[in-house]
Amino acid sequence: MSLREPESAEEVVYFTNRALENDGRLKAWAYRVCCPKCEKALMGKPVEKGKIKRRAKYYVCPECGYDETDKDHEKRLTIEVIYKCPHCSSEGETTTEYKRRTFQGVASYVFKCVSCGQKIGITKKMKTKKGDAKT
Repeated sequence: MSLREPESAEEVVYFTNRALENDGRLKAWAYRVCCPKCEKALMGKPVEKGKIKRRAKYYVCPECGYDETDKDHEKRLTIEVIYKCPHCSSEGETTTEYKRRTFQGVASYVFKCVSCGQKIGITKKMKTKKGDAKT
C-alpha cells in the first residue's frame, strides 16, 4: 500500500505531524470526501463572508448546498497514517477509522503497528496519557 500525502491544507479535514516517544514519529491525515448528493465538490465546513465557520456542527457542499451533521459526515472519513513505531522501530503505513476512542485514558485515533501489532494512539495535542507525569 502506498499512501498519497496531501499537497495542501484544502485537501484535508485533519492533519498532524508528530514525534512520539522512543524516536517514533507519525504523520496522519483525513482527506475531504465528495458530496454524496451531487458528487461534484468536496464537502467542508460552511463559509460565511470569506471565513470558515470551524465550530459549525455540520458540513456543506459548496456546489449544491447539501449539508449533513458532523456525525454523519465523519462516519465516511478515514485517517491515513505513515509512522515509525515507537515499540519496534519499524516503519509502515496504515489506515484507520475517523473515530476517537479512549486509549490509555485519553481520546485518541487508534491504529496498530503492522509489524509488532502494538496499538498506537494519536491524541489531541497537549494531552497526557495515564501514567505520564505532568510537567
